[in-house]
Amino acid sequence: MRIATLALLTFALGFSGPACAQAPAPAKPVPQVTVDPARLAAAKAVVARAQGDRDTTLQAMTAPMTAMVQQMGLKQPDRAKVMVQEVIMPILSAHYDELLNLQALSFAAVLSKEDLEAIAVFYDTPAGRNMAKAQPQLAQAQLTGMQHWIGSLAGEMQTKLQATAEAHGWAPGGNRPKPN
Repeated sequence: MRIATLALLTFALGFSGPACAQAPAPAKPVPQVTVDPARLAAAKAVVARAQGDRDTTLQAMTAPMTAMVQQMGLKQPDRAKVMVQEVIMPILSAHYDELLNLQALSFAAVLSKEDLEAIAVFYDTPAGRNMAKAQPQLAQAQLTGMQHWIGSLAGEMQTKLQATAEAHGWAPGGNRPKPN
């Protein structure tokens, strides 16, 4: 669960351009999902157990967020850390319950009440509690892996994006499609 949270934050922040250089994109409305209240309650129980300790989860986000701020253009590590500690983390903390509610709605939309109850039982086992405790480290490892993977493909993607843009006449010097 934390892996998904951090991955979404990585993409949301990581692809938005240089820090403080662009106005934020307007927020898209959250789709309204109607689910059975008992199913939603079961989903909230799973999310609460899977997330574990709120402070630990948020603390685990600090290092990846600092790295993303640096990637977005604020290269000085000390300044990036200040931005994360004074701006990003307080905002994430203040809105954390919103994230948990969105996750619960997502779970309730795709999993049955019975499945959710079984997952909650798992999180009440020693293995489930260990899984919840290990999530910050797993999330960070997966984020690092994802960033390296995307980075290793960036050159190939850029070359193919440029070639495709030129083939469609969307780039300077590209072939212009003939009008009908």
